[in-house]
Formats: sequence, C-alpha cells, structure tokens
Amino acid sequence: MDFSKWVPLISALYMLLLTTLSNCSLTPEELAEIPVNFLNFAKRPEISDWMVGIRRKIHENPELGFEEFETSKHIRAELDKMGIPYKYPIAITGLVGFIGTGKPPFVAIRADMDALAMQESVEWEHKSKVEGKMHGCGHDAHVAMLLGAAKLLQEYRHDIQGTVILVFQPAEEGGGGAKIMADAGILENVTAIFGLHVSARFPIGTVASRSGSILAGSGFFEAVISGKGGHAALPQHTIDPILAASSVIVSLEHIVSREADPLDSQVVTVAKFQGGNAFNVIPDSATIGGTFRAFSKEGFMELKQRIEEVITRQAAVQRCNATVNFDDPFFPVTVNSEELHQYFGNVARDMLGENSIIEMKPLMGSEDFSFFAEVVPGYFYYVGMQNETQGQLQPGHSSFFTVNEDVLPYGAALHASLATRYLLEYQPESASSNGISHDEL
Repeated sequence: MDFSKWVPLISALYMLLLTTLSNCSLTPEELAEIPVNFLNFAKRPEISDWMVGIRRKIHENPELGFEEFETSKHIRAELDKMGIPYKYPIAITGLVGFIGTGKPPFVAIRADMDALAMQESVEWEHKSKVEGKMHGCGHDAHVAMLLGAAKLLQEYRHDIQGTVILVFQPAEEGGGGAKIMADAGILENVTAIFGLHVSARFPIGTVASRSGSILAGSGFFEAVISGKGGHAALPQHTIDPILAASSVIVSLEHIVSREADPLDSQVVTVAKFQGGNAFNVIPDSATIGGTFRAFSKEGFMELKQRIEEVITRQAAVQRCNATVNFDDPFFPVTVNSEELHQYFGNVARDMLGENSIIEMKPLMGSEDFSFFAEVVPGYFYYVGMQNETQGQLQPGHSSFFTVNEDVLPYGAALHASLATRYLLEYQPESASSNGISHDEL
C-alpha cells in the first residue's frame, strides 16, 4: 500500500483535530468540520479499499454465534497492526479495544460479527465458502466499518480527550452476546454507546433512526404437545396431537387480535410445526414454536404469560398434555436515548446535510444492542446503502442479501465522529479527578 498518497490528508486532518481537541470550547463551525473531514478521510481509496478487503474476507468465511474464532482472530490481527490494545476473550469470541487516554469520559461504539445459518444464493467472487452459513445481515460490513473507525481514531489517539471503547460483539442473531458482554462489565464507567446497522431500505448517504423505542422486545417459545398415537383410520383410539396443535395455533392468533390494545403493537407468530412422518399414522406428539414481540416490557411479559396459558389449556381441551419452553435470553425493547437522539442528529446533519436525516417508524424486528442500552444510554441507527442505479438490494436475512460496499466509509466516519464529538461535548466535571481508568491501556 502506498501511504505517501494520503499522508497530506492525514496531516491536514490531524492538524484540524489537534487544534480542536486541545480546546473543549469549540465553535459550532469547528465541531461541524470533524465529521466532514472524517468522511473525506474514510472515502480515500487507501482506506475504503482496505475496509472492502476486510469485509470480503469475513464474508467468505462466515461463522455463527459464539463460533466467530477466525473472525475474532482477523480483527485482533488488524488491531495489532494499528497498535490498538484490546481485551480478549469476552463472551467466548468477543473482544474490546481501547483508543485514547484510558481515562474518562468513556464512550463505546459497537459492531456485531456473527453470520446466519443459511445458504447464500448470490453468485459472486467472494461468495461464502462455508456450506449453510452466510453473512446475510451485514455484520461483516459492521466489523469492517468499526475497524475503519479504529484506523481513523488511532491517527490522533494522543489527543483524544477520553477513551473510545471498540466493542466487537459475538452472537447477535439470537444468542444474546451483548448481554454476556454487558454482564462481563465492558460498559463499566461508560457514559454512552452507539451502534449501527446497514439498511437496504434507505438511500446511500442517508441515516435513519428515532428517539425512544425503535425495535421491539422479542422472545422465542417452543411447545411439545403430547397425545397418543395410532392408525389414522382409527382416530377414536388415539389422542391426536396434530389436531390439538392446530387448535393451539388458531387460539394463539387471537391473543393479539382480541386481547392487545390495537395502539400497542404486538406480534405472536408460529413459524415451526413438526409432527408425524407418515400419511396414515397419528403421531404421539407434535412440536410448535415461534416468536413473540412487543414494544413495552409489560406487554411483552403479558404475551409470555398468555402464550403459556393458551398452549397448555387448549391442548387440555383436546385431551393432550403440553410443555412450553422459552429460550433465554429475551431481547428487551431497544430504546434510544432522547438526549443522544438530539446529539446524533447534530453530528449526522453536519456530515450529510439536513435532508439526509430520516425519522423512521419503529420496527418489529429486535436487536440485542438493547442489552447495552439497558446498562448505559444507547443509540442505535441505520445507515442507508440503497443505490437504485445498481439495482434493488434485498433485505437482511434473505439468501440474496448483498451489501453496497460504498456504505463502508459512511459507517466508519459516523462511528469516529460520534465518538470524537461525544468526548469533546460531554466532559464530566470529575473526569480528571475521580481516578477512574482502564488498565488495558
């Protein structure tokens, strides 16, 4: 790599940040220059191509939750090259890097790094090399963008007024890796955390988010309904679990339609039904499973209670027994801090312009970033990557999902800008006197 081509840009950026970081009392114009310069820096071919290479390498070698050993190894190798210290392992494969003084204030920026258990249907040079596994939600891009932000921030690490914590998190796709990392104390003394997600719903160069509840709380359930099997021609000698399971499913649909407040969005979906292997044999048992979601903790817990009641009691009507299991952990509602929403809007407008900020509606999807946001004020947002001239992108969790790699500089620059400006604008009075530090630095 020929670094001589971008040394002048680094020098200019460094001098700007050296000037601003040495003074907490910045003018709006000085603050506004930081995200613009970060974006220009991140768009340089030497940086953007490097992020593309990282993303493609991870894409070719997808790993499921808590199995991201090679992904984590690759991240650590890149951090080593940049001279960024880190703590590993956390939550089996996760790690946390540190840039700055090791002292307050502390701000965190996060990327998830696990893949999905699905076969990639897109034929391209860097298609998944692992049968039945695919980065179908953009986590490979998230890792590349956080490493890109690390490279930007590391250039002026000695002048950062505080500490940026880089959170590389495993097992977002149902495994609750964020909860394990939070329980391990990675957010101790952290005052805010930011997370992002690429989105095919919004145009490239835009961001979308909202204050308050942005993503639903979610849980998964599975029920085994037991009866008495026998010949399909003699149903009177059986206790039919298939019929019971069918009645259960219909009754579950009535919970939201008849019991929930129409203005309080909730979902119960049965997506799994297994029972029997022959056309003329009634099985001994049937298994159903699905997900339930709500935008309030109270609504969520009420759904959980009613799901268990409906399954057990409706099964009993059909003379069957039922056992219901709920997978841990439940994902809480993802709630964006109102204060951080205002702050995010200021930074994003300075970087992208007023018309590139989209106020989105809440989504029934869920995110385990919510575990972080329960511990400290958090903010989760979407980075648009749709470019109509390149064709319509497919949504996440599709086997045809692709990433417009032009989005990588935007994510890296947003990460770096949000962290840098936060450390400048949110200096606690006790930051220099309370003795708090991170030993990892």
